[in-house]
Amino acid sequence: MAAQSSLPHRGTGLSEDAVPDTDPSDTSKILLERLQAYKHAVGYLEDYINTTDKMQKTHSKEYEKILKTVSNPLKEGHHFDQSLGGIAGLFENIRSNTQGIANAHLETEKNIKGSVLPLLERLHTEIKHKSKELSGGAVKGSKNVDKARNVTQKHIELLGQHTASFASSGGKVDAGNDPYILQRGVNHRLSKQVLEENNNRQDLIAVQNSFQQFEAHVIQTIQQAMTAFLQYIGGQLDRQRGMYADMVSTAQKIPPDFEFNGFIKRNSDYLIDPAAPKRTATNISFPNQNHASTQPLISGTLERKSRALGALKGYSTGFYAVTPSKYLHEFKDDDDFRKDPTAEMSLYLPDCTIGGISGEKFNVKGKDASKGKVGGALAMSHEFSFKAHSPADAEKWWKAISEAAGATNVTNELPSPISPVESRNVSGQQYPQEKKVDPVQTQGLPGQGAQSASATPASGGALSAGTMRSPGSGVTGAPGQY
Repeated sequence: MAAQSSLPHRGTGLSEDAVPDTDPSDTSKILLERLQAYKHAVGYLEDYINTTDKMQKTHSKEYEKILKTVSNPLKEGHHFDQSLGGIAGLFENIRSNTQGIANAHLETEKNIKGSVLPLLERLHTEIKHKSKELSGGAVKGSKNVDKARNVTQKHIELLGQHTASFASSGGKVDAGNDPYILQRGVNHRLSKQVLEENNNRQDLIAVQNSFQQFEAHVIQTIQQAMTAFLQYIGGQLDRQRGMYADMVSTAQKIPPDFEFNGFIKRNSDYLIDPAAPKRTATNISFPNQNHASTQPLISGTLERKSRALGALKGYSTGFYAVTPSKYLHEFKDDDDFRKDPTAEMSLYLPDCTIGGISGEKFNVKGKDASKGKVGGALAMSHEFSFKAHSPADAEKWWKAISEAAGATNVTNELPSPISPVESRNVSGQQYPQEKKVDPVQTQGLPGQGAQSASATPASGGALSAGTMRSPGSGVTGAPGQY
């Protein structure tokens, strides 16, 4: 059987001196000092965990402040999808997890205060009781040893005095001071001293042995407290880490197009649908779009012979329209979209003289009113020669123009085979009392038959009903003011 291991110790029982120089209280003092060291160590640990406990409560309050930063609804929050899986859901997750972290710190504070600190407080109390126990037992025994040693020491000193005087007195001593009796008294007192020393020794050995067990209990209690501390602190940290991980995971799970698709769906009335066809002006309606005054009596392309020096160019094509306002407007084309349509020429038909038809051709004589009131007053009267695509088209145009001009302004004058002659009669000149009318060719007109052409240029009278000839407009004033 292996020998039991023993702790190193001071061999106090091997001294040959009757009164050893060693202090019997040294052992108890060092044991008391050791208990004091453990008490302070446990006190430090209490302070550490207690401060950590207070910090947990402080952290809980700080996280409540953090929570307030996201507690209000998002500004312009209607732009975000309110269902889970988007930005609004992310902030709801942040609020929930932040509240959870604050609650976790508060719960940890309660657990530490209720489960960890009591372990250390009880251990602190046990160490104090152990110190009192040592002071009441071993320390008291050490005092008894000191007392017994003092008594023994006095008798040894008394024996020394009388043995020293024994020779000088010739062996004559008192009976009570006989060195023999004194020696026996020393033996008696030494026996009592040794008994006290051995009793104290046994007590100290018992205390030393119990110290080993007590220290093991102290360390195990500290370990138990630290394990519980880790359980609560570590659990809180794990939960906090999990809550932060949940925030990050929620943010990462948002599809990049989730919010925009929801935004498009919620605001389809305001946003443009890329798949929708483009708007076209032809499909748009607006007030008075189809008012009778906006619909031309006839419109289309005609050819007009250039005047004056431009006569060498022959006919040029343009877009013409006869409007309910009794204007014959000329445009370069019928495109309303590329540029603002502005009439190149406008003839107010009631002020014009309408000639007859010759195949595809017909004439209109009048002033261009497109330059406004002042420009129209100073404009010269011209004879305009038009050519339609076919005789049938010419008949349609002539009829529409004649109806707009009025029966009194229609003549049977045929288009001249030469360039139109410009009239030099400008507004403001003095006219003769009797206005002359140019000779009108009446032969070959549709429906005329073999009518007589005996009208004289100077007659100045109205033509017969069959010829529908009029010298000019019977309406005074500028176009549009009749």
